[in-house]
Order: sequence, then structure tokens, then C-alpha cells
Amino acid sequence: RPGFVDMHIHFPQTDVIGSPADGLLPWLENYTFPHEKRFAAPDYSAHVAQFFIAELLRNGVTTALAFATSHPASVEALFAEALRRQMRLITGKVLQDRHSPDGVRDDTEQSLRDTEALIQRWHGVDRLGYAITPRFAPTSTPEQLRGAGELAARYPDVWIQSHVAENLDEIRWARELFPASRSYLSVYGDFGLMRERAVYAHCIHLDEHDRALMRDTGTVAAVSPTSNLFLGSGFFDYAEADRVGVGYGLASDVGGGTSFSPFHTMLAAYYVGRTTVEGLQSKRGLSLSPGHLWWQHTAGAARALGLAGVVGNLQPGCEADFVVLNPQATPLLARRTAQAGSLDELLFALIVLGDDRVVEKTVISQAKYGSCA
Repeated sequence: RPGFVDMHIHFPQTDVIGSPADGLLPWLENYTFPHEKRFAAPDYSAHVAQFFIAELLRNGVTTALAFATSHPASVEALFAEALRRQMRLITGKVLQDRHSPDGVRDDTEQSLRDTEALIQRWHGVDRLGYAITPRFAPTSTPEQLRGAGELAARYPDVWIQSHVAENLDEIRWARELFPASRSYLSVYGDFGLMRERAVYAHCIHLDEHDRALMRDTGTVAAVSPTSNLFLGSGFFDYAEADRVGVGYGLASDVGGGTSFSPFHTMLAAYYVGRTTVEGLQSKRGLSLSPGHLWWQHTAGAARALGLAGVVGNLQPGCEADFVVLNPQATPLLARRTAQAGSLDELLFALIVLGDDRVVEKTVISQAKYGSCA
């Protein structure tokens, strides 16, 4: 199978996975921010980067869009390790110049200078790409967001990544801080941060205008089901995204997400799809097919990232990243897959019963399948 594509993951949160919290904002305050301070140290960043990349590959993830921290050292370390392993990886220095504790809060002007320097140093080197990375609108001043938008215009082939509409407390906070914007999502559009190659994690609590804005600008959603279930944030609305034409793909969102395993992520996406929500943010439940779940984590995610025809499938012209899977990796999985009567049954058994043990081998290669299309 083609290697998996993870559209949103936090490299510095590797060691806070599985931390208990009442919700997103307390989780950030009590676990994430204190831990991210440690990434000012290059040696510590390099140590975590080695484990992080190895864990992605062990789980069959061959392309990832990742957050670093506000420290340039964290970006340098992650890019260096991905380069060493020849992995296709996109990351960027987090921008957060307010409402953040000492040790992770950055300076507005210096953060933008650091971002541009990192773009010039790393973007397009081997299989690496840069992402302009405001943490989320409430932790950036208007000046920082404006500067990020100017960089996005100056470097149109880099990515943009952030978070939006993850939970209701966050939405209320964003609206208080940016009263002139129509919605939380519109804040990013108002500062020039919505376009092709712009990826926003979560996108749960959106309305009709928000989804149309995403479609019209080419902005896409990184669906993070294990994180959304773990933090009680809500449920991504697949039916509405498909109806409007919003692009999306799957993401682990470690460490709010609970696993590096694409199988766990696909299973959680199935739960999210099936869930019906009534009320103001109503959501119709639907049963996502095994093939569609797999597509969301491979070719669909690649297309959403602007990497269609590069990674995410085994077609001629694509880079030869693939995984060798063992459908007999555990006794129960072997028993179930032996009785599979169709490809859908086999894929769904792998989604429901699979984990890292299924991934027998991960192959990373810059060679292409066949001749370039």
C-alpha cells in the first residue's frame, strides 16, 4: 500500500501524549506549553526529532505536516532528521507572541525574521517544505498575523498551517480578540492566510459561510478524530464538507491525538462519521466506506496538501514511498482477514483491528513508479 500521509501532528508533543485534561485550553496550559519550553535546547530537540521520525516510519507514515515549537532550534532539528531519513516532511516555527507563557512566547518582529530565514534555508531542500505556522489566532497579535500573511504572499509555494474552530471556548476567545472578523475562520482570511496549501486542523464548528470560504480559497481541513474525541471537542461534519466541496484528509494530531497509528486514526474517523449531532451545530451521521477512510489518509491527504501525483498512491510518476502490511499480524486479525470476502472487508478488518504491528516494513524512496506522468 502507499505510505500514509499525516496532515497534522505536533512533533514537540510526543512526550505529552496520553496526558489527562478537562479540555483543549487546560491541556495546553498544564502540559503542552510547559513541555515545549524544553525545545529551546538544540540537543533536546534533536533527541526528540530522532524518536519522532522513527515512530512515524514505524507506523507507516511516510509524509507529514508537523508543528515544531516557537524555537528555531526545534525546526532545525526536525528538518535535519527528516533530511537524514530522506522523508517528505513539512514543518515550521510556531508563531505565538501573546497569551503564551515565558519560554514559548516569541517576539513579533524576530519571529517573522526567523520564519523567513528558515524558509530560505530549508524550503525545497530535498523532500522538505516549509509551513508558516501561527499556533492559532488567539496566541498571535494582529501584527504577527499580518506579517505571516505578507510572508505567505512573498513565498506562494510554502504551506500555511494552524488550528481553527476546535472547541467552543476557543471560538468565543477568538471572537472577543478579533471582533471585526465575521468568524474565527475569517480571521485568517482577513490576514491573507487562506489559500491553496493552507491547512487548518479540526474545522469542527463551522457554518455555511466558513465552508464556502474554505472551498473558494482552496484552504483545506486536517481532520483529527482521535484528538477531537479525546478532548471532547466535537465531530467533523463529513457530509457538509462533501456537499460544499471542502478538501480534507486525516491527521493524528499527536499529542492531543492518542496514537501515531493510521489504523487508530481511521477507526476514530469512522466513529466520528457515524455520530449524529442535533441542535445548533447539527450533523448527519453517515457510514464512511473502508476505501474512503483509507483514501483520506493517503491519496486524499496528499491531494489536500497539494501533493497529488507526488505521494499518496502507487501510480506511475509518484515517489516510491510504500508500506508492506501483514494482515496476519495478530491472531485475531489473522482469523478475521482469512474470512474476508472482499477488499472492503479486508481493509475494514485492518482499520478496526490493526495497529503498528501490521506495518511489516516502511520503504522511503525518491525513486518514482514507472516513468513520470
